[in-house]
Amino acid sequence: MSQMTPGSLFNSIKDYTGFLVGISRFRFWIYTGGTYVIGYTLAAKGFTDFLSPAYYIYLLYFFFPANVFIYGVNDYWDEDTDRLNPKKGSREHMLMQSERRKLRNSLLAVTGISVALMFSQKPQEAILFLGFLFLSYFYSAPPLRFKERPFLDFSSNYLYIMPGVFAYSLASGSLPEPIILLAGYCHIAAMHIFSAVPDTEYDRRAGINTTPVFMGEKAALALSAAFWLILSFITVYLTDLHPLSFLVFAYPAFSLSVLLFERIRIERVYWYLPYVNTAFGGLLFLALINHKIFHWI
Repeated sequence: MSQMTPGSLFNSIKDYTGFLVGISRFRFWIYTGGTYVIGYTLAAKGFTDFLSPAYYIYLLYFFFPANVFIYGVNDYWDEDTDRLNPKKGSREHMLMQSERRKLRNSLLAVTGISVALMFSQKPQEAILFLGFLFLSYFYSAPPLRFKERPFLDFSSNYLYIMPGVFAYSLASGSLPEPIILLAGYCHIAAMHIFSAVPDTEYDRRAGINTTPVFMGEKAALALSAAFWLILSFITVYLTDLHPLSFLVFAYPAFSLSVLLFERIRIERVYWYLPYVNTAFGGLLFLALINHKIFHWI
């Protein structure tokens, strides 16, 4: 029996870590981790709230394990349809048949971590956390498989807002105001619809009835623009017409530019969204920190 050397052990760990990073889609980590940070900051009363060990435990969870779970479940149940999608293998990891067992074991490990965390949560936190896991799993997994149901596909993507709602509850013991929850819904609905439009033809061929497949690409783009416009007006209203808040109108401009100008290709524009989300999320975080803690400006 051969004995594993330190070098081979290091390479095994390196390969497995690389596999998990590929599955978790690194460029999208900010969609859960960033939402968590914003939700916590919205509810924080002062600097001491950020000294809580729970804040950092869930910060780590929502940046990495949560994304392994979301996209791991997606890849596990989409193996057949992913073969038709050209971004798989180039922009995103293409799951091989030989990797299915490794992915299944990884998902079980994240599930175990999630269950362990729930034992330390208060009832409201546990309900919100379970809601995140429920939506993350059944977005892709049967029998519910929300991604194949028009309008439920983008609505179930509220899973990306749930880390922020959970964080708000973790910091304050309460829920965000309804208008903030509505703003989150509008943003994530528009994001999902816009991101699904480039896959319309592949989804149609695979028999996946998404909102863009059901409505058509132009109607779907108009709907995403409408959601982003509502988000924009809510943002401007909540910030009392602060000049920086008008930057949020860049979001509906994404949908409207593709809808109105044929030379602007959504397949290219879509990949700028993670950078815009990161920049705007960072700006919002700095604004909240300034307003609630440091009062620099």
